Amino acid sequence: MSQTDEDKQWLGQQLDRLYQRFEQVDQKFEQPDQKLERVETTMLTEFHKWASPTEARLRTHAAALRAIDLEMEALSERVTKLEDRPQ
Repeated sequence: MSQTDEDKQWLGQQLDRLYQRFEQVDQKFEQPDQKLERVETTMLTEFHKWASPTEARLRTHAAALRAIDLEMEALSERVTKLEDRPQ
C-alpha cells in the first residue's frame, strides 16, 4: 500500500503540530518558574532565620563546655597533686 499525496500532506501536518508542541514544552522547561523560585527563596530565608540563632546558641554552649573542660582539668591536676603528696 503506497501513500497518496494527501496522506503525505496530512502526515506532514501532524508532524508539524507535534514539533510545535515539543517546542512549547521545551520553552516551558527552559523558563524558570517564578512561583517555584519564590517558594525556594522563602524556604531558604526561613531556614536561615531558624539556623542563625541556633548556630549562635551552639557556639555559646561549645564555649561554655570548653571552659568547663579547662576547669575540670585544673581541678583534676590539683587533686592529683594532693594525692601524690607524701603524708
